[in-house]
Amino acid sequence: MAFTFIARMKIHPEKRDTFVEACQELEKATLENEEGCLYYKFYKLREENSYAVIESFENEELDEAHQQTQHFKDIVPKLLECLDGTYVREFLDPLDS
Repeated sequence: MAFTFIARMKIHPEKRDTFVEACQELEKATLENEEGCLYYKFYKLREENSYAVIESFENEELDEAHQQTQHFKDIVPKLLECLDGTYVREFLDPLDS
């Protein structure tokens, strides 16, 4: 079964450009370099300064491996510096699971 979740976050408005650039960089690096990544996309939410990422990997181990990649280690600290508070992960399971 795929390992899928949504992570929601708020950012400091003055850090928007840095955040968006880092999101695009991480999205591109993940999709181009990680086998077993089924979906990886950042979204701007309708609530001001709010964003989300939907991530899906073939299994949880591949998500853990994703967090150990060099591009993750290089880019995620830039994202975290932009956050206004913490992020929330919501895990998704198919209805028939």
